Amino acid sequence: MANRRPAGDGMVRQKKRGQWEGRITVGHKSDGKPIFRYVYGKTQKETLEKLHQRIEDYRGVELTEDSKMTLCEWLDRWLNEYMIFTIRESTWDSYASMIRTHVGPYLGDKPVAFITTADVQRMYNKIKKNGRREEHPLRGHELADSTVRSVHMMLHEAMDAAVRERLIVKNPTDGTTIPKNNYAPKQILTEAQLEKFMSVAMQDKVWRDFFYTELTTGLRLGEICGLRWSDFDEATGRLKISRTVKRKKGGGVTWGDTKTETGMRNILLPPSTAEILRERTKTAMSEWIFPNIYRPEEAMHPEYPYHRMKTLLKKAGLPLIRFHDLRHTFATHALTGGVDAKTLSRILGHTNASFTLDTYTHVTTDMQKRASGIVGGFMEDLVIKE
Repeated sequence: MANRRPAGDGMVRQKKRGQWEGRITVGHKSDGKPIFRYVYGKTQKETLEKLHQRIEDYRGVELTEDSKMTLCEWLDRWLNEYMIFTIRESTWDSYASMIRTHVGPYLGDKPVAFITTADVQRMYNKIKKNGRREEHPLRGHELADSTVRSVHMMLHEAMDAAVRERLIVKNPTDGTTIPKNNYAPKQILTEAQLEKFMSVAMQDKVWRDFFYTELTTGLRLGEICGLRWSDFDEATGRLKISRTVKRKKGGGVTWGDTKTETGMRNILLPPSTAEILRERTKTAMSEWIFPNIYRPEEAMHPEYPYHRMKTLLKKAGLPLIRFHDLRHTFATHALTGGVDAKTLSRILGHTNASFTLDTYTHVTTDMQKRASGIVGGFMEDLVIKE
């Protein structure tokens, strides 16, 4: 048996038609045969320069036979063997959809080992410009920035795994340019608007308890839809948040863990909210605190509260907002009312207080202005007295 060529071993030769070819050993197949990569040039010097660059690129690398897999073959393996038990079902479905809709049509058939940063960048540019299947009334077929970012994060993770499994030398998503975060501005209901909204909501016997609870706790939509009676302690007025409900592809809902570990929390309800829930227990016919309005044996479908909120806003003569803005409204009024950031962070299920402060800088800036005015006034009084 011939000696096994070490990875990194290279050679240059001139082909019959005068073109120069450089070859480097980058790994080995299961039978021991070498895996080569090639470079070409018009002159020996040019080819040697390219070969030396390749040798540097592959230094310390030993690729496996799987490096000849196509991108779609690798992504399929990555999803079904590496990610199947490490991410939520909804996240897995989202990844599969992005691969099928956005990545596969552009790069799916290309060998994973030959995909370059330029290839990935071109794909991002194409799906950004023309990646939406159904035409949007304002954007046409242009894909949202957030979706392009999601595709990038998924592909980056998959290609990192390909590096670890020695299919490729480096991650081709590194060095690409993607749209920046462009979050929709928060729309906070003022005290006057909040009063109008609740005035209308309290007339709705089906939904008044739901929206009162939401605006006194700031729960995420999936969290409030996923509340069970077993989560509520009548004696202490405490509420445990331990799951979130999401829309299921094809209809219905599914539930799982909260968004983050800190999302699993136990909060003390305001006395008025606790009393509302105690009253609801007397007529409860479901395990869910706020059951599906059409099928009480099921959890509330997240679409229903959003649609009802839109109706109530319209009745109150208020501008349309996102459901998540009710959470922002709660947090904003809590901060301005004197709740400290650390306590609010725990109520909201944020990772830490600094995240809460960063999220609500519009509030903390105003609070700082008021604080500086108070301190300034205090010092002025001292100076005048002296």
